[in-house]
Amino acid sequence: MSQREQNLDVEVEIHDAVTAIARIRGELDVDTATLLHHHLANQFLHGRRHLVLELSALDFMDSSGLNVMIRTTREARAAGGDVHISAPTPLVRKLFDITGLSLTTAVHADTDAALAAVRAHETDRPDLLGKPGRESPGAPLQRRSERAPADL
Repeated sequence: MSQREQNLDVEVEIHDAVTAIARIRGELDVDTATLLHHHLANQFLHGRRHLVLELSALDFMDSSGLNVMIRTTREARAAGGDVHISAPTPLVRKLFDITGLSLTTAVHADTDAALAAVRAHETDRPDLLGKPGRESPGAPLQRRSERAPADL
């Protein structure tokens, strides 16, 4: 799927049942941030909990774009996944470094490295892979409370 609004182009590729790659091109600012957030939030609605945001063609990003990145990361983590930034332009990378976003969100040299990190995350969390007794991937996990046996 691809949509162009003003100076932003968002192309989403479904990588697997729990992962989508969003290629974001152009300018991410106050006029286009809502469009991007809608695209990314839609992926969570369809059960994807990992997003790789490929930014090699993102020419500009302001605080509205940073806000979308932060909000999306929170949503992904709440779903048991994460956001991985792939190949940001030097300008965008500098913005991530200055604001500290690169300390809390994984930044990778390319999409292959980001996907490898997603696979590692999934390998570390086999309980999220649709094992028996669990919700399907992307659905919220229900926590079970276990009580201690009654005193004898």
